[in-house]
Formats: sequence, C-alpha cells, structure tokens
Amino acid sequence: MKSQYRMTDRVRPQIKPTAVAIAISFMSSGMLAQQIEMPPVVVTASPIIDSNSVDPFSGFSTRVTDSQIKDLGALDLAAALRMTPGVQISRYNEVGSYSGDRGGNVFIRGLGASRPGSEIKTYLDDLPVYMGIWNHPLMDLLPLNGMKSIDIYKGPQNQISGNNFSSINLLSKRAVRDGVETEVNASVGSFATRVLQANLVGRQGELDYSLAGGQMESNGARTNADARLSNAMGRIAKKIDSAWTIGAQFLAVNNQVGDPGDNRWATSSSAIGPYSFSNGVARNDSETNLLAAFLAHQHGDWKGEFKIYENKGHNNLSNDPDWGTFVSNFKMTGLRWREEFSPWKNGKFIGGIDHESVSGSITGTHVGPAAGTNTFGTGGSADIPAFRVTSAFAGLSHHIQLSNTWGIQPSIGVRAYSSNHYESKTAPNAGVSFISETTTVYANYAKGLLYPGAETYTLTRALPFAFSASNGWDTLSPSQVRHTEMGLKWNISSQTNMDLSVFQDVISDRYIWSGFNTNATGVWSNSFPTYRLRGAEASVKHEINKHWTAFIGATLLDSSLSNLPYAPKTAVSVGVNGKIAGYRFAFDAQHQSGMYSLTQDRGSFSPNAVSSMTVANAKISLPVKALGNKGEVYAAVNNIFNSSYQYNAGYPMPGRNLRVGLITNL
Repeated sequence: MKSQYRMTDRVRPQIKPTAVAIAISFMSSGMLAQQIEMPPVVVTASPIIDSNSVDPFSGFSTRVTDSQIKDLGALDLAAALRMTPGVQISRYNEVGSYSGDRGGNVFIRGLGASRPGSEIKTYLDDLPVYMGIWNHPLMDLLPLNGMKSIDIYKGPQNQISGNNFSSINLLSKRAVRDGVETEVNASVGSFATRVLQANLVGRQGELDYSLAGGQMESNGARTNADARLSNAMGRIAKKIDSAWTIGAQFLAVNNQVGDPGDNRWATSSSAIGPYSFSNGVARNDSETNLLAAFLAHQHGDWKGEFKIYENKGHNNLSNDPDWGTFVSNFKMTGLRWREEFSPWKNGKFIGGIDHESVSGSITGTHVGPAAGTNTFGTGGSADIPAFRVTSAFAGLSHHIQLSNTWGIQPSIGVRAYSSNHYESKTAPNAGVSFISETTTVYANYAKGLLYPGAETYTLTRALPFAFSASNGWDTLSPSQVRHTEMGLKWNISSQTNMDLSVFQDVISDRYIWSGFNTNATGVWSNSFPTYRLRGAEASVKHEINKHWTAFIGATLLDSSLSNLPYAPKTAVSVGVNGKIAGYRFAFDAQHQSGMYSLTQDRGSFSPNAVSSMTVANAKISLPVKALGNKGEVYAAVNNIFNSSYQYNAGYPMPGRNLRVGLITNL
C-alpha cells in the first residue's frame, strides 16, 4: 500500500479538474448506446431540504440532496445550507470562502464559531476533510459537484462520528443500475462568474465508478473579491463476490480566493492590526488531496466497511491584515471501521473504531523563536508533531411493539476516546422513540467530546512571543457538550409533514488561551465559563398539488453567552417549487434577526453585530428534451429585491445578480 501511495503522489499534480469536466462532457456523446433507461423525472422536488430523519438511536438529522442544491442555485456548501433550519453561514464573497472562519463557514444551532479549532467537523463519504493542524473546516475543500446529498447531524451523535459537537457529511453519487449516466452544468453570470461542472456515474456488472470535475471563477462584487475553485473527484468499486466489495476514491481540490476587506477601514498601505499590510488585498490559497481505499461487506442484515485514508493539503495566506503571509501544511491519515447487525429480532447493533493522526508544518512572520521567547517579528518555520485520537464506539437499540399502532425503540451507546497527548474519556448516549405509522415522538441525550488538536501547539509556534515556554497546551482536557433534545415527526397527511424539536446544549471545559499579548506569558486552560444554548426548530412541508410544493422552517435560539457569534434569536426560511406551462420555478427566502459575527476566538474576542436581514432568490428553468431527460436551460436571480445585508460586519453582500446556464445529461 505504501508504494501505491507514493506512485499516486507523483500522479496528483497532473490532475486537472477542468480537463476532467471537459472530458466527461465529450465522453457523454460517445455513450448514448450505454445510457441508462431512466424513469420519468420527478418535477417537483422538496424546497430547501429533502427530509428530516430520526435514526434507531433517536438521533436527529437533516438531508439536502442534489435536487435542492440545483433549485437553490448553490455553488458551494455554505450556499447549499444557507436556508436549512438550524444552520447559519458566514462569507465574504459570492464565490469562494476566504480561509476557515468568518470568510466562509457553516454553523449549526450556535455551534462552530470557535477558532482555532471548531465544534463542527466535515466529512466526505464519512472521511474527515478539514484543515488538520488548525482543526476546523474549510468550506472550499468540499465541492458540491458530484455530490448526491448532504447530511447535517444536529448535535453529537456517537454512533455516526466522534470528536465533534455536530457534523456535516457529504455523500458522493453512485450508479444504481447498469449503464452510464453523465451530466454537464455550465453557466455564466454577474461579476464575470463562470461555472463548468461535469460528473459521470456508471456500472458494468460487478464494477461501479464515478468521476466528477469542475471549475468556478468569479471577479466578485468588490475589488479583490475574486475566486477560482477547481476540483476533481473519483471513485471505483468492484464486487469480489456476492458479499464483499473493494474500492478506492480520490479528491483533489485547489482554490485561490481574495479578501475584499472590511469596508469600515480604508484600503491603504497603512498598518492594519500588528502588520504593515493593506486591508482588502489579502489572498488565500487552499488545497487538499485525499486518497482512500475501502473494503465493504453485506451478509444479510450484517454489513460493515473498513476504510483507510491519507489527506494532504494546505491553507496559505498572503498580505492578511492579521497574519501577514502565513503557510499552513497538513497531513491527515487514519482509518474508519464500522459494523452493523441484528443480534436478535428487532435489535440493532452498531460499533466500530475511528483513528486519526494529524501533523504538518507552518511558516510565518513570527514562527522562528520557541514559545516563551519575547521576540516580535522573527520569521521562520516549525514542524507540528502528530496529534492522534482513537475512539471505539458501540450502540444498541431494540424495537418493541406495544400495540397494533405504536412501538417503542429505546437505545444506548458509548464512545471511548484515547489520545497520545490528552487523557482518555468516554461519552455516553441514550434515546427513546415512540413510533407509529404516521408519527414519531423521540428524546435523546448525548455527551459530546472535542479533543484539543494540533491547533493548540500550532498557535504557540505561530505566536511564540505571546506564550510562555510552559504554556500548558499538553495539559488540557477535552471540551464537553451535554445535548438533550425532544421532538416530533408527524405525517399529518400524504401531502403534509411536520417536524418539531426543542433542544439544549450545555458547553463546558472549553479550552482557551489567556489572550493576546507580547510578553510571552500566555497559557492554555479549560477555564472558559460553562454556557448554555437552548432552542426550538420547526418545519412544515406541504404538497399543494402534484405540481407545487411549499416549505417553511424556523429556528429560535437563546444563548446564555450574550455575544455568541452566528446565533440569531430568530431565523425563518421559506421555499416554493412548482411548474407552470412547462417551466419550473423555485423560490426561496430567508429572514433572520440581528446577530453577532466574527470569530469566537480562543483568546479574548469582541464580535461585531450585524443587522437583521431578509433575502429572496428565484430560479426558472425550462426542460429541453434535446439536452437529455434531465436537461434544462435556466436563469437564477439572487437577492431579488436588492436587499442590503451582510453575514459579517464590514462585508456587505452583493445586490441583485443573475446567472444563466444549461444542464445536459446526453
């Protein structure tokens, strides 16, 4: 396996995502004879989200599929989830996410704003994809092209993943029958935005495969708000026999994004923060290269999968007003092993092991001296040692039929952690669901753990003048969340579905450092005060008739931390999809109350408030048979009413803008 990885490393630089997209589009013309005989297209997809789900462990999640992504006109993950109940986003630009926090991120029920590190982790096909040594997501490392769906897990769910308080998992497309299906999406729009994306899925007997590639470019609505995002992704799997499958996959992403700057400050050569760099000229270059191999099996109701992976990448800044020119390289390796089976009738067992190792290096303006050296402005490089976390998890649920109408499904579980730097801990979970044909009433409790990662050591080397030599990065404890939730899923009729939940998160032992200074006295500790997040989430989906579907969702949040970023007290989203005279219409709108923005730094922080906002968008498309059974031409209008709004103080979002394009699956 090692020799295969080295060989692949030599091939990596030759991957050209745009070339992949173009190749797929040309390949489609030669594959007509192999095309899948597809069923009639479902015209009316659900607006905003596809569905909410309660699993056998009473865990609650929301799914957004490629249908919602297309109707929302979303170009990246933040745009795809911006209307999802319980989710808030931040961004600087219409295309591209600058770095890993306020320049482009997703937050779930008030969680995810901590930096460095984050309570939220992001995954592709259950494999971790985020900025390893800073331990937080980078939205641009997770392209939407080639994705079938996005699952948002709202709260810690130990049977799904660990070492987080909430998580997002992107699932790539798979062929479901023999043949080949291709799709090409090309569009142009305001601010010289250009998009070319293509994907292919196929199956031939015991072999199935997929390939996707694309590129997005935009000049942006403001100076230095431009972006260029390129990606390629592929997967191949071969059935060994009736039960076993072996396969491999890759992801290659390369991005360049500008920071248009806080418009409350002039763009000039005057000093911004501690550095002599201009506001609004900073650049961000990010990249990831993921390789994975897997072995899966299914023997009746017993199924499992074993995966190993390696993920290398970087996130580099230049002329940043806070960090200057700074290089961050990361390497992540690990494994995922998961098994599911029924130990007895109506019983379900889930168990497995996750292991992750993160290391890397940094180069920056102050990196040269060791921590505790009161020297400001001495550049250099530093290697980041490996940070390893291993967790074993197990869960058991059992369905008991109480009557002809109702059943009860209790569950218990635990995830046990081990780290090479920090103490071992366990996180239990329990749940119960009352289930009928039309209604599910559920309650769950889960403890979530977030281990300090490489970011603790990395920050002491990035700012050595601010930390004492014995700064305590290696004596920390994991942060904890105690999550409780009660909810209702009710299929009121065959046309109307309602979801309602109330929840509380209590966050304790949040690890922080003592604050920015130049006296080499900073220390790490778990001293941040315990705080609480309470809230309620509700949504209703209604099929008005066979051509029209409507959705409304609302989230109420109340935090005991008065200045918690990205936690508006009220957020409402609505969507309507339908068809008139052969045209398909999709409309969505969002209103949220004012909130605090910027990063919840692990030192001292002073977030800025942004005003309430109301934004509406629409898309109209015309199916064109000559373009394939899913082919269409479309026009999407963002910010229809030309509202003035922003997700971050000093970063106004664009006014009304347009994009037109076509989709073909010849």
